[in-house]
Amino acid sequence: MFSLHDSSATTADDLYLAIVGAGPAGLTLALLAAQWLPKAHISLFDARPLSHDVSGDPRTLALSLGSVQLLRRLRVWDDAQAQAILQVHVSQAPPTLSHPVFGPGMEPQVHISAAEQGVSQLGAVLSYGQLVAPLQAAWQARVAQEPARLSHRFGTPVKAVKPVDQGTRVEVDAEIAEVFDLAVIAEGGVFADQARKAIAHDYAQNAWVGTVSLSADSPASTAYERFTRNGPLALLPLRPVQIQGQPAQRRAALVWCVPQAEDDIANLSDAQRLAVLQSLLPATVGPLQGISPLKCFALGLNAERTLVEACTVRIGNAAQTLHPVAGQGLNLGLRDAFALVEALRRTVQAAAEGAGQTAKADLIQKALKQVEWSRAPDRWSMIAATDFLARSFAWRWPGLPAARGLALAALQALPPLKRALAQGMMFGRR
Repeated sequence: MFSLHDSSATTADDLYLAIVGAGPAGLTLALLAAQWLPKAHISLFDARPLSHDVSGDPRTLALSLGSVQLLRRLRVWDDAQAQAILQVHVSQAPPTLSHPVFGPGMEPQVHISAAEQGVSQLGAVLSYGQLVAPLQAAWQARVAQEPARLSHRFGTPVKAVKPVDQGTRVEVDAEIAEVFDLAVIAEGGVFADQARKAIAHDYAQNAWVGTVSLSADSPASTAYERFTRNGPLALLPLRPVQIQGQPAQRRAALVWCVPQAEDDIANLSDAQRLAVLQSLLPATVGPLQGISPLKCFALGLNAERTLVEACTVRIGNAAQTLHPVAGQGLNLGLRDAFALVEALRRTVQAAAEGAGQTAKADLIQKALKQVEWSRAPDRWSMIAATDFLARSFAWRWPGLPAARGLALAALQALPPLKRALAQGMMFGRR
């Protein structure tokens, strides 16, 4: 089967859009496009069969406030499923500067709270399944309402996406293909499994991820980022688990980054892992009560120089896979999706209000230029920041821990700098 949509039309109302990947970024894009581009024809492709239940996928996602607000607008957010982040605590483990001016523990630290920023929360944490399942259900419901213009092709892996004259060819196999006005690649994956992009660097680090149980006295709704000698260590608050007849158990998602050359975590027992973690974390975390089995992922930078190539756009991990030190990968992808649909909407609206007629392909290219320009500051500042931090943990320069400690102390001492950091965490660079 081969289908070609007419790209020479003089209106963009009949835009034919393909989205490859039904993860959080792809589904969010599909819902936004269905809502803001009411005449666009949208097809969503994913290798995952529709019968596969994603609701139980336990992978942890950290979402910024801006992402939470976007998902609320799409009516797919459930506060009861997510754990709000009300405070963020960033500090450096010894060896570092130590001085009473730094406060408790006499270590340099940055403390950001939702209250001081004037917001209800800084972000939220939930599982992959708790986010993707309602997104997918909302998309299926939308398709059922408008089957003439919306469709999904679950269980349909895309073999290739190739540019053609004034469009993009999406190939399912050698005999089945369709040409769209615009294709968006939203299939990311993890660094180890990706083909290398234009900008790639293997950090030779592993991330061990899982969950830890916290004591009842541990601060609630607090996310911790701890800079250790070997790499960053993060705890993200999770909703407590209620066990019948017992108090609710506080938990946190763990992201523990270590150099591959010095990684002995696989050979440690649970008790030894807990002991090492306890020695690395600040005292304010409190005693750790338990730890789940951990999974290991190789870390690296893998990014495209541009989001746009001809009539193809990459978003999320398909455009930039980052080190998890800032926890911003998915948030970048959601901002990519928002910017793309907003640019298309504005371009179509401007064309409809203007005099004369404009070819559809020209309108699409105008919108894509807007996306490339508007997303560049946010993308590149985050790529640069995470790349610098990730590489710095491999450096063994004298005085580097002290310099990092001074930077943390300066952030805490200068409210305008700390507010700028908080705004970037919540909404990206705007």
